[in-house]
Amino acid sequence: MDFTLAEEHLQVQKMVRDFAQKEIKPVIKEADRSQTMHPSVLPRMGELGILGICLPVKYGGQGFDYITLGLVCEELEVVDTSLRVIMSVHMGLNSLALLQWGTEEQKQKFLKPQAEGKKYAMFGLTEPGVGSDVVNMASTAKRSANADEYIVNGEKMWISLASKAHHILWMARTNPERPDPHDQLSAFIIETDRPGVTRGDIHGKLGVRAGSTGWVNCSDVRVPASNRLGEEGEGFKIAMSCLDNGRYTVGSGAVGLIRAALEASVKYAGERKTFGKEIGKHQLVQQKIARMVRDYEMGRLLYLQAGWMKNMGRRNTRETSLCKWFATDASFEAANEAIQIHGAYGYSDEYDVERYLRNSRGAVIYEGTSEIHQLMQAGYALGYRKDSSLRCELPAYDERAWRE
Repeated sequence: MDFTLAEEHLQVQKMVRDFAQKEIKPVIKEADRSQTMHPSVLPRMGELGILGICLPVKYGGQGFDYITLGLVCEELEVVDTSLRVIMSVHMGLNSLALLQWGTEEQKQKFLKPQAEGKKYAMFGLTEPGVGSDVVNMASTAKRSANADEYIVNGEKMWISLASKAHHILWMARTNPERPDPHDQLSAFIIETDRPGVTRGDIHGKLGVRAGSTGWVNCSDVRVPASNRLGEEGEGFKIAMSCLDNGRYTVGSGAVGLIRAALEASVKYAGERKTFGKEIGKHQLVQQKIARMVRDYEMGRLLYLQAGWMKNMGRRNTRETSLCKWFATDASFEAANEAIQIHGAYGYSDEYDVERYLRNSRGAVIYEGTSEIHQLMQAGYALGYRKDSSLRCELPAYDERAWRE
């Protein structure tokens, strides 16, 4: 088994690292304080090809593999979680869904401009009264009289890129008469400039303040039937497949946050002195740093495994869930310990570690709480949970096809 990254992996990693460290890191603290996304972030990510990094060239992407996506998310979150969140919703939860489930017409109409960075995308699943209990969502999509349109009503909450994106992948109830609620939902791509769509940002969040998180409302929005992704009743399956990809980006990003906490702690431990010596020479500080090293290496192996499975076209729901659960919990712990190592200074935004802690807390909740993932892993281990086949699987990575 070869764990060596290819030269192109290293080149993309360096490109994203340079972008994040040189262009975003100098302005991220002020963006966090002002609770606004810096205006250069999305355009520059589009210009650099990051927004289409693992999509085929024929659809406007850069033609790299799924492991590259994980590496990109790690590098982005080393600087700030808000950067990785962009990849989670634009790529993981939306663009890869179009690649997996979309018709050729939909890929040309929606996926291509998203991959090119000309349009930004988001994902609409969570509602004001519905989080983990997806099948009880209140959003509806009813066929119009002539059947060539749907009339969509509902509100989505805690939506990343709410005020920035041009397209939203919206889940709604279309078939309430079906006995199984899992078969009642359908998925739609809705352009945010359609009449009846309103949206806004939420302020006062604990973390990810340099990003756009908000709400999107649809009031009698007329959506062409050609905008439906998949068949009627496939919405739940589509949503869960989206989460397989979104969780991969969250897990790999959380590994980047662990790395950021580790690097900050190592630096401070070599500078700060107590009792006549560097605090890095105190055993309990060493213990905290050792645990960060352990969790970083373990988390990285988990996301590389999941990325490899995606490349091979293998179902990875179990592995991606484990990666997301482990890495997000570990990132919160690493950030917390980093503050402890920094002492009182860690409590101030003079140092970045307090932002790491605030940012890490959300990932333990979204895209499946840690409790949800524990139930999933137990279900797999006990044999209660098995992954059923999908009509459309995420395509395996084919370098020749991706770069034609």
